[in-house]
Amino acid sequence: MSDLPIPQSAAGAGPFAECWDAVLSYADLCADGSAAAARLATEALARRTREAGGTGSRTAPGPAHRPVRLLPRVPLLLTAVRATAAAWEAGGRGDDLTPGLRLWLRSGPAARHTGPAARRPLALRALRGLPPADAELLWLAEVEALPLPVVARRLGLDPAAVTAELAQARALFRDRCRRGHLDGPPDDPCAPYARILAGAAASGTPVTPDGLSRHLARCAGCAEAAGCLRTDPGSLPAALADGVLGWGGLAYLERRRRAAEARLAAALPAPAYPDDGPPDDGSRRTRAVRRALLSTAVLASLLALTASLRPFGDADASDTLTGTPATPADRGRPSAPPTPASPPTPGPTSTPAPRPAPAGSESATPLRTPAPRTAAPRTSEPRTTTQAVPSPPSCRAHYDLVTQWPAGFQATVTVATARPLDTWRVTWSFPDGQRVGRMWDATLFQSGPHVTATAAPYNATVPAGGTLTFGFLASWEGRNGGPEGVALNGRPCAVS
Repeated sequence: MSDLPIPQSAAGAGPFAECWDAVLSYADLCADGSAAAARLATEALARRTREAGGTGSRTAPGPAHRPVRLLPRVPLLLTAVRATAAAWEAGGRGDDLTPGLRLWLRSGPAARHTGPAARRPLALRALRGLPPADAELLWLAEVEALPLPVVARRLGLDPAAVTAELAQARALFRDRCRRGHLDGPPDDPCAPYARILAGAAASGTPVTPDGLSRHLARCAGCAEAAGCLRTDPGSLPAALADGVLGWGGLAYLERRRRAAEARLAAALPAPAYPDDGPPDDGSRRTRAVRRALLSTAVLASLLALTASLRPFGDADASDTLTGTPATPADRGRPSAPPTPASPPTPGPTSTPAPRPAPAGSESATPLRTPAPRTAAPRTSEPRTTTQAVPSPPSCRAHYDLVTQWPAGFQATVTVATARPLDTWRVTWSFPDGQRVGRMWDATLFQSGPHVTATAAPYNATVPAGGTLTFGFLASWEGRNGGPEGVALNGRPCAVS
């Protein structure tokens, strides 16, 4: 790690302070806990500031013999975080680092980032070879996901021309990657595939020959070059972050994308008017007419509803039913004449004899012959059966296929939970035999098609109504279907 690039002079150390957010974000991925992350970021920033002021400049030859800084400012500091973490591990302070980083520091990929320059990742070598302005523009726009007006203001570029300059920087980066991949020895087994890959990238065709696809699935170096040369959205940021940072590069990329989205959402002002602009006089008159018509319609609806609720028929009868005495005004209203009762039939009948009138009554009222009862027709009413209504799912999962290439893809999983969580475990099954190779913001376990993502120490707690997010890289062959049976802590989730 001693050969990390150093700024041109001590004057370059002052602007490091504006990169604190990025440094702390990567340090949080490397350290075990927020307190350790703050210490790691502070030591890394102090380390780069001391090296910038104490060792002078270190440059490489560029066009017209002008000095070219080997890495832009932000990745320069991020590699300093990684170097400081390696120093912690070597000095007995590895307990403050995440277990995944400690394992990576002892692996072959870590040695590639600090070994001979010719064997370092292709994206790292290509970014180092770019002119400083192009390298800064490429990293800030692609990896840090900053809006182009912000990038132009930070780098002192013309906002009207920054889009064209970014396209030029992308083309220059891919050209350096193509040439760097072709510079291998002629007897290298990858040489024929490197030429095929370079030809496919130069022609711009999205189709990859079958033989090359099978080779990319087996060869990590050629797959890395294919990631640098692809032009589909998301490929270039992933190639830059993974190639320059190594461990945690894709997780850092996802964090910066989310941070940029949060900043953009916070910066959007609420609209002052419901339409696209301030209303003119004509629109004011139109709104006034609409409000008047709406008020009239509401008033008419209320009157109709009041009329429909009024009782029909005799007011006295309704009062009798409700137990409320009728008022004199009500009695004066005309009502339907009562139906006269039929007189009793004299003579002997087969009906039972009437009961004698009670004592004190003037006369005995004869009993009516009860009419035969007829069965009223039954109306068939639907039977209401009580069924168990399934409770709504307590979580909702969203699967986002960020980018896909022959034999590989990158995806992000976001789960919203209605319950507070002290820890979490997300499980699902892949229908087409996909294999997850690397995961960030979660711990990976896969057995056949079944995948389990367990919470990391820094994101295990999720409040009610909150979300958890993690991403991964995986391989596929033939078909790349989405996950099935997504569950959070054993409870099935709705998938969108």
